[in-house]
Amino acid sequence: MSGDLLVAATTDYTRGMSRPETRWLTPDQLDAWLRFIAVVELLPGALDTQLQRDAGLTHFEYLTLAMLSEAPERALRMTTLAARTNATLPRLSHVVTRLVARGYLERRPCASDGRATNAVLTEAGLQKIVETAPGHVATVLADVIDPLDVEQIPQLAEIMARMLTRLDPEGRMTVDAVRSSLGDPDTRDC
Repeated sequence: MSGDLLVAATTDYTRGMSRPETRWLTPDQLDAWLRFIAVVELLPGALDTQLQRDAGLTHFEYLTLAMLSEAPERALRMTTLAARTNATLPRLSHVVTRLVARGYLERRPCASDGRATNAVLTEAGLQKIVETAPGHVATVLADVIDPLDVEQIPQLAEIMARMLTRLDPEGRMTVDAVRSSLGDPDTRDC
């Protein structure tokens, strides 16, 4: 169904209903929404396809390795890593188990808190991320950055920042949060 037909169908369906507080998308908003949803649906598959083909990793596995590669001593508490990757602890634990089995990670107790477990990037894991990063970056450039004009890149960053403010009010997934976690006391000793 095209955007115009969807708007017309929605308008016809809702005409006469006693819900004046409902705010519907305008045709321009609907067009933007449908394009955004298409990117949200297609981009993860494109990233996964390249990473699976070239490195035998899912995008989430790559993200996990990448976050650890940037952390002090290449280690993070599992709870911190879960927050940085927007994962539940069970999901992260499952992925970490797979990466441990492949020799890319180790689980170690946190020296300062015996109740906490750290995920630690091994030398093999670091080598894997170093080998994999160029292909991943090439895909990000080809699918996300290169289609944009130079002026559109900061616009995209601003648009995403505004959306993240609503979707992630605690700021767990912001660039600043990820960067600041590198000096976070929760992660320094782990």
